[in-house]
Amino acid sequence: MKYLLVLLSISLAIYSCDSSKTAMQGSNETSASEGDTIRIANDSLEYEIIIIEPGFQGWLVSQPPRGYYNQSYLENRNRIYVQEYNYRARNPLQYSPQLYPQPINYDMNVDYGYEVNYLLFNYFRYFMQEYNQRFPGARQ
Repeated sequence: MKYLLVLLSISLAIYSCDSSKTAMQGSNETSASEGDTIRIANDSLEYEIIIIEPGFQGWLVSQPPRGYYNQSYLENRNRIYVQEYNYRARNPLQYSPQLYPQPINYDMNVDYGYEVNYLLFNYFRYFMQEYNQRFPGARQ
């Protein structure tokens, strides 16, 4: 009887630890997929940016606010970053296809506006920091 009681209490302790772990994992997956998605769209220009990156929104809050950089600066940085990103995306033998799955369609002659350029610029900075990548012209 003594061994049965010890075995039962150990089983109960293991079961209770496992069930709380499972419940916590489920809630993290939901919040990461819903809370870390940023979507920007403009139907008249027919473009859309969707950023699905766990941790990006939290990181963005710690960066200089909107208006800190002017639009011209952001556009110039984005041109350089997009060119480098696309080069890497088109060279899967040299660069990881998991990091660079497809080129970014960023037309240098289109005025995407401040918000798009601000988020794209900050995404590239986040990407370089998070995945330890270096792009030309980037401050480290």
